[in-house]
Amino acid sequence: MKNYRKATIEDLGKLQKLGILAYSQHKLSMTAENWDKFSANLYGPELYTELIESATCFICELEDEVIGMAFLVSKGHPTELFDETWSYIRMVGVHPNFSGNGIAKKLTEMCIEFAQEDGENFVALHTSEFMEAARHIYQGFGFIVVREFSRYDKKYWIYLLELYSDDID
Repeated sequence: MKNYRKATIEDLGKLQKLGILAYSQHKLSMTAENWDKFSANLYGPELYTELIESATCFICELEDEVIGMAFLVSKGHPTELFDETWSYIRMVGVHPNFSGNGIAKKLTEMCIEFAQEDGENFVALHTSEFMEAARHIYQGFGFIVVREFSRYDKKYWIYLLELYSDDID
């Protein structure tokens, strides 16, 4: 039975393993040179360590294996892609053997709900032309494209979702 929970630092190795598995399926969508650039962070623990320490990570596990992950970074951590007033989702990944089972959708929903409970006003993310299924999920939640750019010779988009408070002033 699948279990969803927040990840801890003890999950670090499993997160890295999943990141490599989930994102390696995009290798054939890129030139060898661009794949080398894209995948450089996937194989080292630095990315996962940084994210697990600075974000809230939600995972899906089956037995003792992490088969899905998504990181939510709170506002106040701007990057070249994300405004300082936005929280944002990073590294939504699902083990290829379990894709199409609603795991990415559930993890995205968990990130959105957590952001809303945490008082965030916006949730952003970026995705690319070779992640068609992911774009469909994000659009289903109401994310809208606010910027298009190119990276690794591919189209990328920044999506933004405005969260509405239930509080009435």
